[in-house]
Amino acid sequence: MPLDPTIKRALVLGSGAIRIGQAGEFDYSGSQVLKALKEEGIYTILINPNIATIQTDPQLSDQVYLLPVTIEFVEDIIEKEKPDSILLSFGGQTALNVGVELARRGILKKHGVRVLGTPIKAIEDTEDRELFRQAMLACDVGICDSAVAYNKDQAWQIAKRIGFPIMIRVAYTLGGQGSGVAHDETEFKEIVDRALAQSVISQILVEEYVGGWKEIEYEVVRDCENNTITVCNMENFDPCGIHTGESIVIAPSQTLTNEEYHMLRSASIRAIRHLGIIGECNIQYALHPTSKKFIAIEVNARLSRSSALASKATGYPLAYVAAKLALGYTLLELKNKVTNITTACFEPALDYVALKIPRWNMEKFRRVSRKIGPQMKSVGEVMEIGRASCRERV
Repeated sequence: MPLDPTIKRALVLGSGAIRIGQAGEFDYSGSQVLKALKEEGIYTILINPNIATIQTDPQLSDQVYLLPVTIEFVEDIIEKEKPDSILLSFGGQTALNVGVELARRGILKKHGVRVLGTPIKAIEDTEDRELFRQAMLACDVGICDSAVAYNKDQAWQIAKRIGFPIMIRVAYTLGGQGSGVAHDETEFKEIVDRALAQSVISQILVEEYVGGWKEIEYEVVRDCENNTITVCNMENFDPCGIHTGESIVIAPSQTLTNEEYHMLRSASIRAIRHLGIIGECNIQYALHPTSKKFIAIEVNARLSRSSALASKATGYPLAYVAAKLALGYTLLELKNKVTNITTACFEPALDYVALKIPRWNMEKFRRVSRKIGPQMKSVGEVMEIGRASCRERV
């Protein structure tokens, strides 16, 4: 499919100020998408107040607005610049939330701005906990015993039915903010109050706790013609119950059998096709350590921390490819930037291991608990790549 000639002016939403759960990885993805758009001769408009990022360099974008990524400022820019399209998947949770709200308020429709790549419906299906639960059931992907709640009473009735301990998750949130594990009624009341306050739609998910299960992630890419590949899979050293941003992560997975790997790969492709995601996304699973039972924890319909790790670990330019797919290209039409021979539809093969270890800054946050859990506290990470040969003992 050739590039749509009607795409001439594209607005890219950045992630805003650096914060815990969202930082340098979105500078990387945002820079890649700007390069991909400029290659096509598209006039790019970027909104991002973070002057410390590469993407706000005037050489990367035709017009840069160092303004907060909020509904009001984005609408003002749309009225002034009159873009014909907008990209939401390259600015983390901030960009997704703003994009969804722009659509709900009718601002995008009013100004004739279309969303490139993953549609708003797919974003809502991944961020709204009830819609996500329904979507996973519809494509035969397992989920926890769970239900959504909009107030404390509803949440308490669900908790009593499921039984403690329980996991409480927040809709439309970043870095697990507001989420937590409740082992008794006292912890339950404290976490629910916090969780409801953190959700932009006052919605939480109360689900059975699968702490101790393996946490596995897949990076999946899909184009508009339903071609789908898994670029990389990763295994969290820490089990479920620990936020992936707090955990040591290894790519590729080290303890899965071949059957388990392909079981989760097939489920990933099935889920992403059902959701209708175009571009790149991350899906996280909980896998029982001694059986083949697995459940989908969440889908990030955007570039994420894991996406940056997968891209650097494999050499596959996820953000660049995702931007091209958002413009209407297919995986078969794009050349692999590493080999310049194969197409982007080939899955990378790793004969080495990439390891990510998070970093915390407890000097700045002295009153914060040093226990890791479902909320992210790390402020950075380091990655190493290498291989080792095992010699048989004589």
